[in-house]
Amino acid sequence: MHYAIVIEKANANYSAYVHDLPGCIVTGATIREVENEIRKAIRFHIDGLREDGIPVPAPTSIAEYVEA
Repeated sequence: MHYAIVIEKANANYSAYVHDLPGCIVTGATIREVENEIRKAIRFHIDGLREDGIPVPAPTSIAEYVEA
């Protein structure tokens, strides 16, 4: 499955979250670190849902850039 992630710049670091997986959030010092950590967090989050017998949400979000 491919989940869209959002990476945001904070004051001194970055954060990322997955809109389709509420509560799946990470922070890190660099974009690369956040990308690596969000992959791990997605796997961990999905494993936890499965262990609890909760259906895993299908990815539905789409990310695109538009010129303004």
